[in-house]
Amino acid sequence: MDATAREPLVRKTSSSYQTFPESTVRRLDKEYLRSLHNKRLYLAVFAAVLGNFNFGFALVYPSPVIPALEAHPSPALRLDQHTAPWFGSVFTLGAAAGGLSTMMLNDCLGRKLSIMFSALPSAVGYALMASAQGVGMLLLGRVLTGYAGGVTSASIPVYISEISHPGVRGMLGACPQIMAVLGSLVLYALGKYLGLVLDWRWLAVAGEVPVLAMIILLCFMPNSPRFLLSQGKEEEALGSLCWLRGKDTDYAREYEQIKDSVRKQSHGVTCAEIKDPFLYKPILIAGVMRFLQQLSGVTCILVYLQSIFKKTSVILKPEYDAAVVGLVRLFSVAIAAVSMDKAGRKILLFVSAGVMLASNLAMGIYIYFMPASHNSTIANQTLVSSGSLPAEPTNYITLIPLLATMFFIMGYALGWGPITWLLMSEILPLKARGVASGLCVIVSWLTAFTLTQFFLPVVNAFGLEVPFLFFAVISAGNILFTGCCVPETKGKSLEQIEAFFRTGRRSFMR
Repeated sequence: MDATAREPLVRKTSSSYQTFPESTVRRLDKEYLRSLHNKRLYLAVFAAVLGNFNFGFALVYPSPVIPALEAHPSPALRLDQHTAPWFGSVFTLGAAAGGLSTMMLNDCLGRKLSIMFSALPSAVGYALMASAQGVGMLLLGRVLTGYAGGVTSASIPVYISEISHPGVRGMLGACPQIMAVLGSLVLYALGKYLGLVLDWRWLAVAGEVPVLAMIILLCFMPNSPRFLLSQGKEEEALGSLCWLRGKDTDYAREYEQIKDSVRKQSHGVTCAEIKDPFLYKPILIAGVMRFLQQLSGVTCILVYLQSIFKKTSVILKPEYDAAVVGLVRLFSVAIAAVSMDKAGRKILLFVSAGVMLASNLAMGIYIYFMPASHNSTIANQTLVSSGSLPAEPTNYITLIPLLATMFFIMGYALGWGPITWLLMSEILPLKARGVASGLCVIVSWLTAFTLTQFFLPVVNAFGLEVPFLFFAVISAGNILFTGCCVPETKGKSLEQIEAFFRTGRRSFMR
């Protein structure tokens, strides 16, 4: 359908959209959602979330590599108790820097080009680690792959949210978390089964594959219609929406709704406008959710999982820790993906925080009342040295920390993992979406880095139960915050969500 043929349809749809009664509009919305063809939308989302697959792969890259580098014959590449923790944690600093740069990239290049841009530092980072001749090259490679992860963390949720429609936005919004978990599982599998045959450098080479696939597929995908309209590219935006929805659908009506929303936000954010509740409320909600998400302890528990299991004498071989956790995460995120558009976001957030609260509380109480002989062996050991410690005699009571950890990961993956990212992209206003999403990523990864760095000193000084009891308090705070501050966005268009924050009228969210 060319531009001249489309124009009358657009004008007619715009007029109808403005004059139809509200009940008719709702009926038309439901009919429109039923008529959509989602195959191309799913393809575009798949192309984008390959960046999250790469993120998950890069995040856990040190897990099988650190043991190999600790025993490396070359002193230049050998990791010790000081360099090994930095090899693991410096990724989060790179991710924070990536979030900072995305505050500009998202609005200058657009969502799709920002994701494609992340392929460059990622590819260079993997190349540096694959050809590393010293620890410095390894750390730089980790920083660059972390930087790419920060860019994709801020860009992919926004891209998916802006190209999706309300009928599937919740399900597609969980795809980044699913792909990140899959990336981690693939890394674990390659490290376990190919590490016996191939050198550790080949794991870095394998990381180039999803990067290459992502860049090739995204070349054929459209940019976000909302971003294109914000740049004044109306014909291109209409063509993008037509490609995503199908040209035999009434996509022109959705186009007019988006266009009307963009028209109200035609200029950038000024300092004076920051005081407007329409801007600061959703930004504050998204930022606090990212802060609370990391403060609940998920990164610490995943990073120091082997140390935690060793200290609590869990009956589980260390090499299976990550695989079990990864499978639990994948199963739980999949449940969240199919439930979000049916049960809603808030109920899953409540369930998620409640499960994390119970799990952390059970873990803290168990460690506190555990026999003293279990506490003295590992409290002052680091992650990289705990793998060589002998397992202590165990009995069935040690299933408590195992089950508590599994339920914590399940609870996190059901809500506060995927939904926090989804809500960030849903509630942020279009005019501030690029900048604010980058700000949220910075908050997230700086919190993760700080918490990870302080975890072991707190354990050494006060005992392992203290962090878990702290995480339980944060989980209780998550429940209160969800009830008081988080809006329900299930089945609502981005324009309806913006209207709610602009006017404060609940009718927009029904």
